[in-house]
Amino acid sequence: MSWWQIRQRNADLERELRSDLDLEEEEQRESGRSPQEAHYAARRAFGNEALLQDQTHDTWGWSPLERLLQDLRYAFRRMARTPAFTVTVLLTLAIGIGANTAVFSVINRVLLRPLPYPDSDRLVALWLNAPGAGGLASFSSGGLRLSPSMYFTFQRHNQSFQSLGIWINGTANVTGVARPEQVHTVDISDGILQTLEVPAIAGRWFSAPDQDPRGAKSVILSYGYWQRRFGGDRSVIGRVLQVDSQPRTIVGVMPRNFRIADQQYDLLLPLALDPVHEVLAGFGFNGIGRLKSGVSIAHADADIARLIPVWMDSWTNGPGTDPHYYRIWRIAPAFIPLKQQVIGNVRSSLWIVMATVGLVMLIACANIANLLLVRADSRQQELSIRAALGAGRGRIARELLVESIALALSGGLLSIALASGCLRLLVAFGPANLPRLSEITLDARSLAFTFLLAVFSGLFFGAIPAWRYARSQLSLTLGSAMRTATAGRTHHRSRKILIVAQTAMALVLLVCAVLMIRSFAALRDVDPGFSDPAHIQTVSISIPDQLIADPVLVTRTENSIADRIAAIPGVTSVGFARAVPMDNDDPNWDEIAVEGKVYPSNEPPLRLFNYVSPGFFGAMGTRFVAGRDYTWDDLYGLHNYVIVSEGYARENWGLAAAAIGKRVRQFKGQPWKEVIGVVADVRDHGVDEPAPPTVYWPAMLVSPYNRTPTIDPPRDVTFTIRSDHAGTQEFLSQLQQAVWSVNGNLPLADVRTMQDLYSQSLARTSFTLVMLAIAGIMALALSIIGIYGVIAYAVSQRTREIGIRLALGAQRGRLSWMFVRNALVLTGIGMAIGLAAAALVTQAMRSLLFGITPLDPVSYLTVPCILAAAALLASYLPARRAASVDPVQTLRSE
Repeated sequence: MSWWQIRQRNADLERELRSDLDLEEEEQRESGRSPQEAHYAARRAFGNEALLQDQTHDTWGWSPLERLLQDLRYAFRRMARTPAFTVTVLLTLAIGIGANTAVFSVINRVLLRPLPYPDSDRLVALWLNAPGAGGLASFSSGGLRLSPSMYFTFQRHNQSFQSLGIWINGTANVTGVARPEQVHTVDISDGILQTLEVPAIAGRWFSAPDQDPRGAKSVILSYGYWQRRFGGDRSVIGRVLQVDSQPRTIVGVMPRNFRIADQQYDLLLPLALDPVHEVLAGFGFNGIGRLKSGVSIAHADADIARLIPVWMDSWTNGPGTDPHYYRIWRIAPAFIPLKQQVIGNVRSSLWIVMATVGLVMLIACANIANLLLVRADSRQQELSIRAALGAGRGRIARELLVESIALALSGGLLSIALASGCLRLLVAFGPANLPRLSEITLDARSLAFTFLLAVFSGLFFGAIPAWRYARSQLSLTLGSAMRTATAGRTHHRSRKILIVAQTAMALVLLVCAVLMIRSFAALRDVDPGFSDPAHIQTVSISIPDQLIADPVLVTRTENSIADRIAAIPGVTSVGFARAVPMDNDDPNWDEIAVEGKVYPSNEPPLRLFNYVSPGFFGAMGTRFVAGRDYTWDDLYGLHNYVIVSEGYARENWGLAAAAIGKRVRQFKGQPWKEVIGVVADVRDHGVDEPAPPTVYWPAMLVSPYNRTPTIDPPRDVTFTIRSDHAGTQEFLSQLQQAVWSVNGNLPLADVRTMQDLYSQSLARTSFTLVMLAIAGIMALALSIIGIYGVIAYAVSQRTREIGIRLALGAQRGRLSWMFVRNALVLTGIGMAIGLAAAALVTQAMRSLLFGITPLDPVSYLTVPCILAAAALLASYLPARRAASVDPVQTLRSE
């Protein structure tokens, strides 16, 4: 029999039983009894009608399901009869479950789901260790990247990878399609698309001729760029796009959300490497490989380790260089799963946030359990009557549990809408450095998590009142059930335990939140090395070889742009650099030697360097500790001058002022460059990272990397403009016109203020801080509600006792203090447990803290004071009501 037939069968059974009862009553009347006597005789002869129905249901085999449906109907009727209670519980559950669902959806997509590539568990990020390259760790968090010569060596001779390739991100100017635009590019070698195994949705991948440096030029579009610029037109395949003033044929379009690792892009360009012209150096390329089936990362490490000597034997850095120089770097493979590279260091933050909202959910469940205990107390008479009529303990417990689960599932349904809205906000406004942000969505796994969380929550907060009342002696007389005598200590024990647990969990969350607040405050107090970032506008331009071939003219063009920008009303200073602080994903670094200094193994350490123009430090608000800035005469005269950071000066000469007049150089055989200025240290990688010792070369100089002396200025530069109008649309329009007045083919890109970059460097800390702060506030609010509810209920239950005490002369203030003291004792016990738990839990936050320890005394003193004050407030209101009881009215009502 199908479940939907049950209702019809019940109706048929009821009619049949009614018919049998009528026949029996008729027979009794025929035997000579009066109608009333016949009715009662028929009833006695027929037996218990309800029992007969239950026995018949048992023979059908559907009684458990029927009883469950009956309990659900009864539960929903009770919920409808108490709308205030129901709304309170549903909103609490919707917030608690919704927050957990939203965070789980983030963790599911970011941490748990495989990357969106076929067999992504076989994808490996190709990083190298170089412990002998001093200073490398200070500006390359993942280790040493690959050089093109390494790629060729590993590709030709490895035995572990099905395919591998290298890539590097950059920018390019696109002209001929609407207005000039600078777009994000990823240059990829042969093997990258074969490794990721994601086919194009239109056209094709790059072929071998596309990777030939002397072959035809081609380009692949991202899905977003294809839609934005070409409206998704499939006939775009075969059209020509002007990229950096060079015609390139569009050969393909990649699918929506396809990325190289986690790198967003508009265009894919072939690297088109020429092995004839490659050297050992050039360690700026990311590598990706696909392991052969059954090959482990450890095996691949060992396989590539044997190729490092082969690489050094096969390439050089030019005539007169030692091809085995890099032996002192002790280069060794340190491959990691590609997913690990994509996720980065966000794993710990997300799990801490998940644990945080999980604790909030437990506190919410404890609050709801308290509400259900109070509600069950109000049903004492009803439950006692049912017990007296034969309802077993299991029957009553099941009904209470079903009602709790019904509430939880209803709250779970509401939470889905809340979680969906939260995820939309996160994707739209979440931290840009959160990996896989665009993939985050509410999927089937998240919905299953919501369902399970709702069920387990219902069991958790429903089991307490079910156990409490199913085990008690409910078969009381009606009179005893209605007595208003003061409840004993056992009666309140469950609620007190829940309050202690709530307080302990709230304290843990508040300690975590205060630790993050203090860390954030410490970060904000750090001097980043520049001032007033909200008034520093940054814009990037790129001048490709095809647009301006003459290197001197490149610098003069950049100088002219700076002059035109300086003429804009409101601009106080302007300059440019190869990269600006906190926006340097691909830093420049090399060995930089100090004249007269002896180094171990005769090899100077690696140090970060940048190329800057006159006025850059003034626009940034970076102060000069000693010496002076560059002038344009210094650049055009190719004077051998250099500016260094204060940290670099102290590292090498002890005092900043002592650096002036000293000399440094990049390579042996290159001319020494005189230090003319020392600037304050700049937190190049973010305020939570130490300021690296840095050398600032002039933006126009003779390149040390070319075999013949050649002027090689940076062609991709970022202008920094100090103005009170920074960030306004009118100012940006003026900047664009200033650039176009010099060259109409140069678009602006990466238009931001330094405040944007500064805030972005704090994004991960800010995200964790906001989540913990919200969780802490919710936990505090729920704890206050819980304490208030318990004390208020205790007052209502002890009204008669309070009246008697007052009638016997008790002081009203002492009565109030009795209830407040009870709340403070419970809070104190919870705080003691919470402090011990917090001391353990916060150790997991060590990597997120800055400037403080996980056992920060200020945090551990502040939070208990906050909780004690909250408990005092939450208990004072019902305690004051207790003191206002009129003993005459109370005793008269009894």
